[in-house]
Amino acid sequence: MKLLVLPGDGIGPEITDATVIALQAAGERFKVKLDFVHDVVGHASYSLHGTTVRPELLETARQADGLILGPTASMDFHDEGKGEINPSKFFRKGLDLFANIRPSRTYDGLPGKVGKFDLVVVRENTEGFYADRNMEMGNGEILVTPDVAISLRRITRSCCLRIARAACDLAMQRDRRVTAVHKANVLKIGDGMFLDACREVAAEYPEITLDTAIVDAMMAYVVRDPRRFDVIVTTNMFGDILSDLTAELSGSLGLGGSLNAGTSHAMAQAAHGSAPDIAGQDVANPFSLILSAAMLLGWHGRRSGAQSFVAAGAAIEAAVETVIASGDATRDVGGRLGTKATAVALATRINGA
Repeated sequence: MKLLVLPGDGIGPEITDATVIALQAAGERFKVKLDFVHDVVGHASYSLHGTTVRPELLETARQADGLILGPTASMDFHDEGKGEINPSKFFRKGLDLFANIRPSRTYDGLPGKVGKFDLVVVRENTEGFYADRNMEMGNGEILVTPDVAISLRRITRSCCLRIARAACDLAMQRDRRVTAVHKANVLKIGDGMFLDACREVAAEYPEITLDTAIVDAMMAYVVRDPRRFDVIVTTNMFGDILSDLTAELSGSLGLGGSLNAGTSHAMAQAAHGSAPDIAGQDVANPFSLILSAAMLLGWHGRRSGAQSFVAAGAAIEAAVETVIASGDATRDVGGRLGTKATAVALATRINGA
């Protein structure tokens, strides 16, 4: 499996190094060959090449079997004309990574804020209230006058259908329950189309129970009792917000894995930002990117029919559970170790020691 590795900014290099350590341990245990191709994006790329993402990296990603993207300082990048491109958007759009899969679950050894739960948010990734993803040319935001701004949202039936199908396929591997989150009482046309697509697809899966919830009520439901939910599917902006909430409810945003998947390509990406205030201090929690990489192995294994990759990904996830329970993790999740020592402890568990 050829993996393009892009560390990003801030804590990105530290947690990416930790992720490679975990992947190497899983590769050794399950006898799967992992070839790492390292490159740069973000500030490091801008310093070297005058752009945060070189265009040729898209073809490099297409030729790889997966992409690992560390967090980048996207808030620093404002003008694409000057080479300040959001790397996450660049790959999500360029590779058509339409499904952002964001699991959230609690772990023994880390006190939960709302009790134990295990759910997944399936977020549409390529359109919606994102100014850089809903226009063929230009930007989805318009400044009419200095005091009047208009933000456009594109919703298409084809994108709604495919994200609904991704959610249903995932639910068939879990508890066979899907909740479609929307605001169709206000956004009657766009979210109405989304709900219609979810109902249409769910009808093809008679084993699945489909429920719906208005997004503001859903926030209250999740905080009150997240155990009610299994697979949650929603549009881009709602999914972005909801998945951060559910990850934090599990104990830390740093425990939220994130896989951006399309038909032919997938990208593991930490759910959090680049945290420049703690960069270089060996205190960053690497689990979000590690869990994302584990999901990438599983995606590749299922797609290629190579069960050893699925097993390797599952072993990483199980080892994360073990090290959190034992305290061999970073301080933000109740542990006592630094970033690198956490990665080494995790690798030891992956190898069965």
